[in-house]
Amino acid sequence: MPLTTTPQGALLDRVRQAARAGRLPDAGDLRALDDAADPAALRLVGRALAALGNRGEDDSAGALRPVRVGLLATSTPGPLEQLFRAVLVAAGMLPDIATGEYGQFEADLATTPERVFDGRDAVCCLLDDSWFLPKGWDGSSVPDLLSYVERRVEDLCDLVRAAADSGSSSLIVLHTVPLSTTVRDAVVSWRDRAGLSRTWYRLNAALLELAESPAVVVVDLVGLLADSAVPAADDRLRRYADIAYTDAALLLLAKEWRRVLQAKSGLSRKVLALDLDNTLWGGVLGEVGPTGVELGGLYPGNCYQELQRTALRLRNQGVILALASKNDEGPVMEALQEHPEVLLRPSTFSAQAVDWSPKAGNLSGMASQLGLATDAFVFMDDSPFECGHVAAELPDVAVVPAAGDPAELVRRLLGRGWFDVLELTDTDRQRPSLYQERGERRRFEAGFASSTAYLHGLEISADIRRVGPYDVQRVAQLAARTNQFNLTGVRFDALETARMAEDPGFLTLACSVADRFGDEGLVGALWVEKREDIWRVLNFVMSCRVLGRGVELAMLGRLAEFAREAGAALVEGEYVRLPRNGMAADLWVQAGFTPSAAEEDGTRLFRLAPENGSELIPQWIRIQERQR
Repeated sequence: MPLTTTPQGALLDRVRQAARAGRLPDAGDLRALDDAADPAALRLVGRALAALGNRGEDDSAGALRPVRVGLLATSTPGPLEQLFRAVLVAAGMLPDIATGEYGQFEADLATTPERVFDGRDAVCCLLDDSWFLPKGWDGSSVPDLLSYVERRVEDLCDLVRAAADSGSSSLIVLHTVPLSTTVRDAVVSWRDRAGLSRTWYRLNAALLELAESPAVVVVDLVGLLADSAVPAADDRLRRYADIAYTDAALLLLAKEWRRVLQAKSGLSRKVLALDLDNTLWGGVLGEVGPTGVELGGLYPGNCYQELQRTALRLRNQGVILALASKNDEGPVMEALQEHPEVLLRPSTFSAQAVDWSPKAGNLSGMASQLGLATDAFVFMDDSPFECGHVAAELPDVAVVPAAGDPAELVRRLLGRGWFDVLELTDTDRQRPSLYQERGERRRFEAGFASSTAYLHGLEISADIRRVGPYDVQRVAQLAARTNQFNLTGVRFDALETARMAEDPGFLTLACSVADRFGDEGLVGALWVEKREDIWRVLNFVMSCRVLGRGVELAMLGRLAEFAREAGAALVEGEYVRLPRNGMAADLWVQAGFTPSAAEEDGTRLFRLAPENGSELIPQWIRIQERQR
């Protein structure tokens, strides 16, 4: 149903009224906006949301994540900016979008102008087939046409590589390009038409190969259009205003770009909490028993098994699986352990809540158990009541309804890109087992009379080192996705982190931790500006799963050692008060730093003489020695 008709017309009115009043729409309206698929209405929403201005994470109405985006186009972008803004706000981001001038695509990509590139999280490039084709191509000489296309592909790849190497920290986002049927069908020889298609496939393959660079992401618009019932182009719009794509195609692209920005901004989710009845299997366990549930075989059992297979694939890529079911525990464990078609055995879940308590409370409990905020969770359930209750009680949880045709379960779960990351790291792959080890540590802790004895018993070792090439992606991911132990909120990406790591004017430190239960992987990072006498900590982030073990103090102790050896007189650090980083407020005082002034606008500066940091490293932590 279009947004502009009742009842969704009321949603449009509320969003526009909120924007005109300078406030963010409420959480329920943002969720409804995220589900909207009417491009005409979303154009209006995007235009209205531009009135929000430059509001950041401290906004009392919604705490959207600020993102700065550049937009370049080989043709008229049409409503792309408005559509892009609407889907970004719906996803929890507040965009500042700067667009290049019409007809200046090549020049802007070659010169990386400050307005479009500098300080931008990403520069998104809208491409169309006309840029790769000569205007007056001659159908009698198809080989000449193909040679021209190949040269243009090389030109674009050279421009993108140069922009990626220009020193800008902006991620360059491209897409594959569909070939218009009016071009393909103008070649009447089937042999030549096949040659044109081959060349065009190579064109898109060359674009996709650019994604091997960490500074480039390429989304597959051609694949999206093939899988969606929307026309790619409108001939009248093309001739009238040089708009290469329909509004519906532009909305597809905007949503895919949103997934990229979502991943880059650290808004990806870590946990998938799944219901059982009519979600992971068909039927109600309490009514049909473990042998009576529908799973595997023919429809609909094969749909539920495919959802389990998909969840297992996600787990193998670092998504933590949790079980949230209103059932008696005994029959559930029997079905999970003994049913021959079950793919998700009990050991695949890092957290479980199988009882008759409200699921919102159980999700909160599992979040506490895992040491994560509820905004790390995606919850999938077939019950409209449970979905509505969780959405009302825990608005940060992403809710995926499982009701309806079970053949659509996998598409509903994956289509929103909740778990996307820019690059998969070893720590991502190990995450489910890392969180299972938390339970083992808690059981181990129960056998000690004091926390100090427990910490000594853990046999913790820390590898605190300068960031190397293999650390960059994980460090950047940690910066993007860490909200609670994040001292300043500055989120250095992979490009900025790599440049700092190579610049003698900066020190970037990474910390990996292991104990008797296993390797936690890379858990902390520091970015430090090395001035002549003062070393300034630009940000310090740490995974919440290792807090309480003294690792954060060990990192600061190691930093003090580096500063003392370099002859620095002071180490400075800031705490910037943000909506969710209260747990880090006392770090600098706990580490012996002295506040230098009163708090201003939520920011306070702390200082320490490096020689006073020698005792910071806790006695129960063994620092791995390596070449500095």
